Amino acid sequence: MTSKLAILTLSTALAAVSAPAFAQSQGDWTVGVGVGYLDPKSDNGSLAGFSADVDSDTRPIFTAEYFIRDNLGIELLAATPFSHDITLGGSVDAGSVKHLPPTLSLNYHFATNSAWKPYVGAGLNYTVFFDEESPLGDLKVDNSFGVSLQAGLDYMVTDKGAVRLNVRWFDIDSDVTLNGADIGKAEIDPWLVGVSYVHRF
Repeated sequence: MTSKLAILTLSTALAAVSAPAFAQSQGDWTVGVGVGYLDPKSDNGSLAGFSADVDSDTRPIFTAEYFIRDNLGIELLAATPFSHDITLGGSVDAGSVKHLPPTLSLNYHFATNSAWKPYVGAGLNYTVFFDEESPLGDLKVDNSFGVSLQAGLDYMVTDKGAVRLNVRWFDIDSDVTLNGADIGKAEIDPWLVGVSYVHRF
């Protein structure tokens, strides 16, 4: 529900904003600091014959973007480690895991004649899992490599500063082993809803 509401908000804002002025210029840098709510999809695959559920988490997020052309930027997303509990069959505690989601994206920022500035992007995500713990034994979740899509909306509060609402989707599918035996694939595919302050240099 949270991700659907955020997408609806972004879609409405994107439709309301019209064209050109105030372009982001080639050579500009932006740096963003905020908070992100990571919400895995509801069906996270089957592990050891049971339906798996991976819970949500909220952590600080950081972005840095360099504009290679007017309105076109390459962005790196980083965060502090997200932590997730894993349950099987709706009730069995299968353990917990942490991950880092570094993501490199190519973003297109729409020039507008207002303080509202939407953008869209696509890129690649490499998810690193670590600190796996389980009461069932030695749990291991493999790192994942996949695509990422995003849409965002900046509201300019100064000439160089903006408040940003951002929604991202990640393709994260990871093989899982327990005590060295393959027990299935975790299909996480989360949405990340973020709110940040972004400053242009």
